Amino acid sequence: MTRILTQCLKELAQFQRDRLTVALAFILPLGMLLIYGFAIRLEIKNITLSVQDFDNTSFSRSYIERLYATEQFTPVRDEPHAIDKGIVKATVIIPPKFYQDFQTKIPSQVQVLVDGTDVNNARVIQNSIRATTRSFLQTVEDNIPVQKIKTNLRIWFNPGRKESLYIVPGIYGVILWVFPSMLTAIGLVREKEEGTIIQVYASNLTAIEWLLGKGLAFLLIAIAEAIVVITFATIVFQVPIVDNILILILGTLTFLAASVSFGLFFGVRSKNQTGAVQGTTILGFLTAFLLSGFIYPISNIPYPISLISNIVPARYYMILSRDVFVRGTGWLSIWYIPIILLMFCCFFLFVSSRLLKNMQYSD
Repeated sequence: MTRILTQCLKELAQFQRDRLTVALAFILPLGMLLIYGFAIRLEIKNITLSVQDFDNTSFSRSYIERLYATEQFTPVRDEPHAIDKGIVKATVIIPPKFYQDFQTKIPSQVQVLVDGTDVNNARVIQNSIRATTRSFLQTVEDNIPVQKIKTNLRIWFNPGRKESLYIVPGIYGVILWVFPSMLTAIGLVREKEEGTIIQVYASNLTAIEWLLGKGLAFLLIAIAEAIVVITFATIVFQVPIVDNILILILGTLTFLAASVSFGLFFGVRSKNQTGAVQGTTILGFLTAFLLSGFIYPISNIPYPISLISNIVPARYYMILSRDVFVRGTGWLSIWYIPIILLMFCCFFLFVSSRLLKNMQYSD
């Protein structure tokens, strides 16, 4: 244990002297947090919409006002082929005798042209216009047949539909997976590039002791990084903890341990810092960003790529993080996550120690 702590203190001293590494550990994660926290928006707003009103009655104008009152659409003056030119995303065409047909109970078709270049946007526009039209008709005419079952909608956990409550707890999983693993891999590979790893081979340190010493040092750095990132995001984005803080502490510790072990694995496998950075950022970042449910549900990922998400540790931490910061359901629904993260940690540590033994014997 003494040799592990000595190796840990040595690594912390080297980290403190390297200002570039310190900046990589604390400044870049905060920059990434700000960019993603403010830039990523899932709720589509300011959709350009033009209207061709061939009825030109107070009734049709009330319908148009209702469309723009949703605050989803931005009015754009209609011109020929506006949707073809990309000026607007949708055009609503109100036919002549729109109000007259409504009074005589004759079905009147309002034509909606939607730019389908972006399929997701097109679906949102279509559903929004349909819902607004139904709401408008029910408001102006109580006798119009409606469903016998009415839905009383209530949004739980995030009634104000703040996107930060979804994005920020998710980005914790990306940041705290990429940067601790990257720093760990760089710190380990640096020993190879500088030749100091030969001293380790010549000493009586075992592979697991050396890895644990390195890992403990970078785990402490990762904990400091997590405290800075989460505290900063809580203040800037107003995303407080709504559940037991012990759940967050235990889940974050096991997740950081898995991240550091992942960095040890790439540090052992890589021959230079460039390879270590590329391995941890490309493999670690892409899987954490695309296959963890950070932005889009995992159910939307096509088979068999969706199977890979089962071995992405960030996926499990995002479930825990969003529960702690948004749902607050407690241990009952997320008790298994720290166990899974600990298993990832042990797996990467075991593989790293076996690879390092092979390196020692070959050298």
